[in-house]
Amino acid sequence: MAGKAEAPDEMSDDGADDRPRKKLSGKKLVLFIILPLLLLILAAAGVFLSGILTPKPVEQPPEEQRPEEKESAVPIFYDVPDMLINLNTTGRRPTFLKISISLQISREIDRAELDRIMPRIIDNFQVYLRELRLEDLRGSAGMYRLREELLTRVVAAAQPVRVKDVLFKEMLIQ
Repeated sequence: MAGKAEAPDEMSDDGADDRPRKKLSGKKLVLFIILPLLLLILAAAGVFLSGILTPKPVEQPPEEQRPEEKESAVPIFYDVPDMLINLNTTGRRPTFLKISISLQISREIDRAELDRIMPRIIDNFQVYLRELRLEDLRGSAGMYRLREELLTRVVAAAQPVRVKDVLFKEMLIQ
């Protein structure tokens, strides 16, 4: 009986300590560690790229704008100096265009900024107008195209200033 009592004690103590632990196999490592980690990274990237976590900008109602930022209900006009341009002609006789333009602007405080950048605006106008032919200015379609082209150029040159329209005060072709 003594032999039977010793055998279970030896097996329970020595058997548990002598058994080597199994290492994680490659399939189990991928399945239980790498795959969940990869899924978490992909989910985080999806949330980040979708913009869910980015704060939305708070829009300021128009009545809370500062007075100098408000657009005037009354139209404000800014006169561009008169220009005399030699048009692009194929004949020997030169053709000239004399033009007077007003710009409709949004705010009164933009006048100072337009004064500062007026040389750039005039340069943009001169470069465009010198390439025009007499045929380009004929009819209401020609006038409309000219107005749209000048408006595009002045908006680009006067970037912080919002120019609403280009108005012709005088236009003489000679």
